[in-house]
Amino acid sequence: MPDWSTVPVPGSRVVLTGAAGGLGRALADALGEVGAEVVGVDLPGTGATVTADLTDDDAARRAVAEAVGRLGGLDALIGAAGVVDTIHRAETFPLKAFRGDIEANLVAQFTVAQAAFPALREGRRPAIVLFSSVAGQDGLPGQAGYAAAKAGVLGLTRSLAAEWAGAGIRVNAVVPGLVATPKVLAMPAAARDRLLAGVPMGRVAALAEVVGPVLYLLSPAAGYLTGQALRLDGGAGLGQAGLHR
Repeated sequence: MPDWSTVPVPGSRVVLTGAAGGLGRALADALGEVGAEVVGVDLPGTGATVTADLTDDDAARRAVAEAVGRLGGLDALIGAAGVVDTIHRAETFPLKAFRGDIEANLVAQFTVAQAAFPALREGRRPAIVLFSSVAGQDGLPGQAGYAAAKAGVLGLTRSLAAEWAGAGIRVNAVVPGLVATPKVLAMPAAARDRLLAGVPMGRVAALAEVVGPVLYLLSPAAGYLTGQALRLDGGAGLGQAGLHR
């Protein structure tokens, strides 16, 4: 009989980057509840199990090695680390800040995935889930660096999926819109309302509504799914123009 489990196999060994953020903590808690073993990675001072600045290539590789060592192997990697704070008009966007967005949101994802590859290749039903954003598909005025990096994550996901399928490693991405993280909830109401005006469902996603799809992508039920981008946007990508009044 097929294994229809829609959560990771109990005992799965998972490295989670961005573990100290609101979404990272929710992911770690959920993975623990389904019996996975999780080592979180985040910046120094965040209280994560393993700390590193993932934009430092050597530090990122050391962090992955330490996390894999603590777990005694690796079955899954979740790349949830990133920054979203850089805001500039494109015509005045400082190139240093633009490069910083690319380093934090794209290059670091690749560095961690590359470092994890040898352990994943030996893992049980190995899988990677990378975090992109609707900004990578739709654009985001004022945040060209972030949007460009998140678009790059989608290309990276498909490239890794194609290259590593022969090693048994599935690679997929989630593409969230507005999510009820502490940063989003702390936004001025007027700004949040402007963003929600383009969301047919009219609300932000609950953390659980992002956590659930990630668990699915790591589960046996998604065993034939690779190279895909699962968009979680409350309908924001749907066309809303019509002939009705």
